[in-house]
Amino acid sequence: MSSFLIYLLVAVSQAREIIFPPIAAIHGRPGQVPIQLGTNPDDDVDLTTDAVGGLTSFAHLPYVPCFAPKTDDEIEKYDIAILGAPFDTATSYRPGARFGPHGIRDGSRRIRGPHSWNVYSGRNRFEEWAKLVDCGDAPLTYVDNTVALKQLVKAHKIVSGRLANNVSVATIPRVLMLGGDHTITLAALRSTFERWGVVNVIHFDSHIDTWNPRVRGGGVTDYASVNHGTFLHIAHEEGLISNDSSIHAGIRAPLGTQRSDLDNDVQCGFEIVTARDIDELGTKGVIEKLKNRVQDGKVYITVDIDVLDPAYAPATGTAEPGGWTTRELLTILDGLVGMKVIGADVVEVAPAYDNNGETTCLAAAEVARSLIGLMVAVPVGDPRSDDASLE
Repeated sequence: MSSFLIYLLVAVSQAREIIFPPIAAIHGRPGQVPIQLGTNPDDDVDLTTDAVGGLTSFAHLPYVPCFAPKTDDEIEKYDIAILGAPFDTATSYRPGARFGPHGIRDGSRRIRGPHSWNVYSGRNRFEEWAKLVDCGDAPLTYVDNTVALKQLVKAHKIVSGRLANNVSVATIPRVLMLGGDHTITLAALRSTFERWGVVNVIHFDSHIDTWNPRVRGGGVTDYASVNHGTFLHIAHEEGLISNDSSIHAGIRAPLGTQRSDLDNDVQCGFEIVTARDIDELGTKGVIEKLKNRVQDGKVYITVDIDVLDPAYAPATGTAEPGGWTTRELLTILDGLVGMKVIGADVVEVAPAYDNNGETTCLAAAEVARSLIGLMVAVPVGDPRSDDASLE
């Protein structure tokens, strides 16, 4: 017993020397760095790449207080920022997507910059020209959708409005949002429009989300008419997206009235690739259709996780059987390399419905990683200039 107590005292004494600094250099403290651990002073163990240690950020990226009232010279610069949008009060079925940003970050625990070489592309996009950071979640109210969306627009503008880190490559930071129900895309498009103008949208989803709220999917008030099934129609009405070069991918959910819904969808500027089209076209054919539709224009990519079959993504608000596999979706996303992606999001992840293996959150994190890869592959600078691909 006495030898055990001596061992315990020694261990406690050594433990006092283990200090976990913050994940990023804030409040005058140094960033997270390798520390001495163990009895041997020469034993230098790097804890910065530990899968479960430290504060949780997406893929262990450094956290930056992007909303701090500081000038560009005072805040850490970045080229691509992760922004959480904990919003789910515009859903039509199961809620819970407000916890999506947390779930996706948890699902990214094993994604680490130095260890992110892609076996398919032979590239590590985390280690190239772009500095990536996590800005945390936008502060949003849960009791007023109108106010919350205004808050999110403002948050997105702040994050995307700072001076980029590597201005020799791209002058404007881009934002990858983690949702949140799909209504958050409307806030992103409103913010994006002010900087980039009209954009094309590639919309991965099982639902078309272009319902005219005056016909279907709306409510008795204008307030209720803005939701996760109408936001693309509203984006069209506000002139935020192109009228003839946007496209859905993975559609399979039933329509209310075929002719009315489809006619309205065309008026909103969309073409449709259904979930079953992949059986005939294959992933290469789907990629080709998406590229042909968008051409060389600026594109915003939004991924509703319910584009996947519920077997691969059960944790979502409005699951629809008959979707794509995770491998098919990731293959298609990676096949879009070369596009000018000016922004993106992953939405409708509701962790409360996930299984013990976090299947949905893991899939969403991989989707986010692919979207980051597309942004890094093609820098997009001043909207008035031509951009060169680093593919």
